[in-house]
Amino acid sequence: MAVKFIPGRGMYANAYIARGTILVDAGVTPMAIEAHRDTITHIILTHCHFDHIAYLTALQKMTGARICIHEADAKGLMDDNYSLAMHFGQRSPGIVPDIILQGGEVIEGYEIIHTPGHTPGSICLYDRESQDLISGDTVFSDGGFGRYDFPGGSRDSLTESLKKLAELKVERLYPGHGVPALQNGERIIKGAVTLIQSGYG
Repeated sequence: MAVKFIPGRGMYANAYIARGTILVDAGVTPMAIEAHRDTITHIILTHCHFDHIAYLTALQKMTGARICIHEADAKGLMDDNYSLAMHFGQRSPGIVPDIILQGGEVIEGYEIIHTPGHTPGSICLYDRESQDLISGDTVFSDGGFGRYDFPGGSRDSLTESLKKLAELKVERLYPGHGVPALQNGERIIKGAVTLIQSGYG
């Protein structure tokens, strides 16, 4: 099954359904994934910012899926400041994740790649066979990249993360915001490396 794109609304992040069993990010309403409620086994969060976790409680209740997040961002599920929930006038979901990621795991065929910079625990999901990359806010399809001026962000770490992604064979790029790029993903990532090294942002 191809990656299903579920656009985020307003400031809220995109979500993706991969292989019918993985929901990536939780910034979309339960209604948006209703048709997949019985097949989703994992909710994998690319990072802990509120626009990516806003509906986590309702989505987990609806699907019964196991919640996965990198160890460095797990506290954002509890901490309103770290998740930026306060910026939305909201609270963090207050959920303890089922699976703490380190990077290097493979879940339903997707490799978890730790890509700190936007947050300390940012991750991407990579399918080597299809050359699909679900990139969260690490890199966008217009060649831009996530902000690094929030708590825990780091320009140096983000630069190294982008360089790491630029070594991969990527055709389709599925970002946390904006529309997916269905070709030339590798070129887009290399452009982001050039951009951040030029001093942009």
